[in-house]
Amino acid sequence: MKHWQVETQKDGFGGQKRGEAERSEAEPSECPPNSGPLASSPAPHDTEVRARNVHRRFSPSYKARIIREADMCSSQGEIGALLRREGLYSSQLSHWRREYSRGGEAALEDNKRGRKPAKNPLDEENSRLRSELERTKLKLLQAEMIIEFQKNLCEMLEISPAGIGTEARG
Repeated sequence: MKHWQVETQKDGFGGQKRGEAERSEAEPSECPPNSGPLASSPAPHDTEVRARNVHRRFSPSYKARIIREADMCSSQGEIGALLRREGLYSSQLSHWRREYSRGGEAALEDNKRGRKPAKNPLDEENSRLRSELERTKLKLLQAEMIIEFQKNLCEMLEISPAGIGTEARG
């Protein structure tokens, strides 16, 4: 037995005992590198996995053109050939037809999903300042009403408004 292999003990049923597994440090392929018929030919395609799937997006004019072409199909199998040629599903076509019947080409536009665009930070400050201005205008209106009332009261009592402050102190 070599130092990189662990001997396994068999139980009475021909299987391995629980908790004990055979380990081997051998290469997955016993063929030496650069041997065989494919060693000299380059890889046929890139096997790298993309980080995210790329979803196809269709313009409203493309959708409308496909709907018109599908409507012109008269013989059996033409719509299927159209869908295969364009790489589309029948469910997409039926969904597009439904949208087109509701509102024409404008209804075929994509509804943007996901996060909404961030608001301008100045908009929040602007609305806060507008409400503060309204409160200040209301206070000013109340103060003007009080001053007008005081003027009318002074006229009725025939005293000068300047004299009110000096008499109370003296």
